[in-house]
Amino acid sequence: MAETLNATTTPITSEHLEKAISYAQYRDLIDNLLAAGKTTGTDHSDAMVEYTRMNTHRMRRVEKVTVLDDELVQLLLSVQTKMIWVVLTEAWCGDAAQSLPAIVKMADASPLIDVKLLLRDENPELMDQFLTNGGRSIPKLIALDAETLKVLGTWGPRPEPAQQLFTELKAQNVPYTEFVEKLHGWYAKNKSRSLQQEFKPLIAEWSELRSPADVAVERCS
Repeated sequence: MAETLNATTTPITSEHLEKAISYAQYRDLIDNLLAAGKTTGTDHSDAMVEYTRMNTHRMRRVEKVTVLDDELVQLLLSVQTKMIWVVLTEAWCGDAAQSLPAIVKMADASPLIDVKLLLRDENPELMDQFLTNGGRSIPKLIALDAETLKVLGTWGPRPEPAQQLFTELKAQNVPYTEFVEKLHGWYAKNKSRSLQQEFKPLIAEWSELRSPADVAVERCS
């Protein structure tokens, strides 16, 4: 799910960016917390720690199976605007575990895109400026112009097909275990393909490139 903003203010400051961490640092942080029987945030219950442990396996799987398609790679290589993708996340969030590694892989394909991570619960004032349907849903990606810190647009918390499934399961009051199994089953089968498709027009828009669809129309005209 994406939203494009015409921001007149820059809610993300240099102070936010100074305390943000890389994906590698995030993975190390999670491993260190798990070794101490903890997770990110303030709830270190057995359930939250177990969610986090499962998410480390999910992240490793996504890191291994995600292959960027050629069109997306070419689009990323053509980016002209230096961007920072700030992602609000938490270690215990299953949706973050499923999407974050693929987002990082996309950013790594472009020399002009940098990913910085902030923990949601340590930055409530920032999170509250990027709510989804009134909720603090994560992961939430905020694309910034690296020079001005202007917000170019946002994405999150999950790809549209996953969001539709989430909404349907919630409306049906599906038991939690079944809910999680179906949602994460969708992610496993999809292998980040929907995420990649959603990011193609976003990258083109954020970097002021023509979308692949626009180029195709021009060639046919």
